Amino acid sequence: MREPVISFQNVSKSYPLYRDIRGIKNFLFNFPRNVKAIKNDRFEALRDINFEVYRGEKFGIIGRNGAGKSTTLGMMAGVLKPDRGIVTIRGRISPLLALGAGFHPELSGRENIVLNGVLMGLTRRQVLAKMDEIIEFSELGEFIERPIRVYSSGMTARLGFSVVAHLDPEILLIDEVLGVGDIRFQQKCVAKMTSFQESDITMVLVTHSVASVANLCDRAMWIEDHVVRMIGEPAAVVEAYCESAGVPIDLSAVNKAAL
Repeated sequence: MREPVISFQNVSKSYPLYRDIRGIKNFLFNFPRNVKAIKNDRFEALRDINFEVYRGEKFGIIGRNGAGKSTTLGMMAGVLKPDRGIVTIRGRISPLLALGAGFHPELSGRENIVLNGVLMGLTRRQVLAKMDEIIEFSELGEFIERPIRVYSSGMTARLGFSVVAHLDPEILLIDEVLGVGDIRFQQKCVAKMTSFQESDITMVLVTHSVASVANLCDRAMWIEDHVVRMIGEPAAVVEAYCESAGVPIDLSAVNKAAL
């Protein structure tokens, strides 16, 4: 029996809209009504979604902008909490969401590698054992000894990808970050992700690239209008999603060169 490492049970999530209250005087004169409106005026991001991701599985999530994909990933990462339902995670999460977001600007690239590794739950010794491999992959050269504040956004993202992808992830969350750096470095990133296909690493990929889902994933989930429309074999889910969007796709033409 396969072991689920991620489980969503009847999960819902919404956000307050904070609409214009048309002046403080109007707000005070109609205080009870306005307070009630603020509490009830919310944007529904997800509604009663259920799914599981199994150990070692490569799981893709697709859908239009605003469908709820990134909210789902945020709850997996633990940065968001559901309004209703239960999210269960069994394993160490390594998020590739906002690359470099956790870096300290005054620390060097090398020091930030250690800092991020420890924050991800590894020991200093484990991080140092991977240090040379991370630095070589990032291609930052002498900049690795300089503070992050002098890095370009592309350099920061490259280091962020290198750190997370090389520190023995158990559950890897990826949100539209395969376009890091120039074309050659992007190919390195895709090759690294592809190498995880034969490993026991659990990988959740949120992307608009149906080619990535078709080629990297074992199963896929399509979220539409904040609910799960379909879960299944990637080719079937991608085809149904593209047909719904009015963009039929020839899956025979989708290959790894298109990632």
